[in-house]
Formats: sequence, C-alpha cells, structure tokens
Amino acid sequence: MDLSFLPALNAALNATATVLLVVARSFAKRREYVTHARLMTAAFAVSALFLFFYVSHKVWKDFENTPFPGEGIARGIYLGILLTHVVLAMSVPVLAIRLIWLGRQDRRDAHRRLARVAWPIWIYVSITGVVIYAMLYHWPWTAT
Repeated sequence: MDLSFLPALNAALNATATVLLVVARSFAKRREYVTHARLMTAAFAVSALFLFFYVSHKVWKDFENTPFPGEGIARGIYLGILLTHVVLAMSVPVLAIRLIWLGRQDRRDAHRRLARVAWPIWIYVSITGVVIYAMLYHWPWTAT
C-alpha cells in the first residue's frame, strides 16, 4: 500500500488545527463558550488524527527519518525548528486533555490559567508542523 500521501495529509491536518485554534480562541474571548468548546474539541480530534497518521507513516517507513535536503544556514534553521517542535509537541496531548477536563468541569479560572501556557505551545506546534513539511518537501532546495 502506498502511503506517500501521508506527509501532505499530516500538514493539512496541522493547518486545520491551526485555523481551529485561532477561531476557537476568538470565540472564547467573546465569551461564546459553547462554540469555543466545540471548536477546541474539533482541534483536539484533528490533532489526534494527525498523531494516528504520523505514527502510521513512521511504522510504514520502518521509523526511517526523512533527511533534510538543504545545507548551511537553512539546515540550522530547520534543525532548530524541528527540535523545538518535537520537544513542545510531546506536551500538547497532556495539556489538551487537561484543558478539556477543566473546561468540562466548568473550572474556568484554572482552564484560563493553563490555556495561557498551552495555547501558544499548541499553535506553535501546529504551525511548525506545516513549516517542517514545507521545508522537507517543497522549498527551493528540494527541487530536482
């Protein structure tokens, strides 16, 4: 089975999560909490789907790393983005699950305090996921 489409799908899922996170935050600021909760649940679902497909792709490729095709400064930038992305991405599921739990318990103050830390991490991970995909597959140094 050819699963070579998965990196592009995963980038699309990250982009979708980014949009959902931004829109959901705007609803929270307007105190429209029901819509906020629905959009954040959708962002969590999209991120979980991403994780499923990411692991599937890794298993399919026997956990082989995709080498970065650029050199010099571009390689340093890529590795810096990748390092921060991977380290922060490990915290997103834990933070998101805790935020969902706090929200469903109607513990708004605790939810807000945690969201002030978690939302920027989640949005950064979502955006850098798309950037990493673009750097690996579509930027000038990938031309053949």
